Amino acid sequence: RRGFYCSAHVDFFEEIAKLRAARRMWARIMKERYGAKDTRSLMFRFGVHTAGCSLFPQQPLNNIIRIAYEALAAVLGGVQSLHCCSYDEPISLPTEESHRIAIRTQQILAYETGVANATDPLGGSYYVETLTNTIEEAATEILEEIEKLGGALACMKSGWFDVEVEKAALKYQREIEAEERTIVGVNAFTIDREKETPGGVHRVAPASQRLQVEKVRELKQNRDNQKMRATLEKLRQEAEKGEQVNLMPAILETVSVYATRGEIMGTIRKVYGYSYDPLGVIESPFNQQPPVK
Repeated sequence: RRGFYCSAHVDFFEEIAKLRAARRMWARIMKERYGAKDTRSLMFRFGVHTAGCSLFPQQPLNNIIRIAYEALAAVLGGVQSLHCCSYDEPISLPTEESHRIAIRTQQILAYETGVANATDPLGGSYYVETLTNTIEEAATEILEEIEKLGGALACMKSGWFDVEVEKAALKYQREIEAEERTIVGVNAFTIDREKETPGGVHRVAPASQRLQVEKVRELKQNRDNQKMRATLEKLRQEAEKGEQVNLMPAILETVSVYATRGEIMGTIRKVYGYSYDPLGVIESPFNQQPPVK
């Protein structure tokens, strides 16, 4: 059994059509390419996460409306599970209130609106069916291009997927900056900055920060640092073998002797030529070999 996780952006009908197209494509590929006989194999099992990239720090309460429309599009597109972002994610860690609003958004959709009572309620709409066909055709062309490039694994290794995502993100951002794409509260209908964030943002209490720092310091003092260094060295050697090697067994070994997440990720980062610390503030406390070339 295989499941998928999709994103729902704010372009309402396009997102509905996108999810409908994905369901049709999966069924067709499984049946025509792989000869699936069991009808359950033709089911596109998927969850949806509302699009964090559609949220903005300016006038953050506007994000509540964006999230609600995205969630509605996901339900009308046939989603089986749904996760809503919190409206203040572009600003800080979500507060308890913003978490609650995200949950209530789903609950109101499920229990008050009635939109989940029908299967594919927009099926048969000329606009929705035409848009679904258009997206399916475009997606099929992309799949064919991936096949020509050697398949999904080859595209991952070559960085083709990353480049395509970055190109789309850059295009989206430039459209906003050029005011070709209207974003309410960002490049249209703006207000003074000091009025943008009613209710404030989540801030971690200094006492909690100090307590966590002290816990980590105590952990590092009491663990078997010789064993921990040995497991990090093994992780480094595994990482040097290339991206085709599964690092999880080595990572689990480091965790079993209480290596921290920063130490684990720093070891892997150094192998691939990055700084030990993403911010470039902390140097590696371990002897590291030159990065892989």
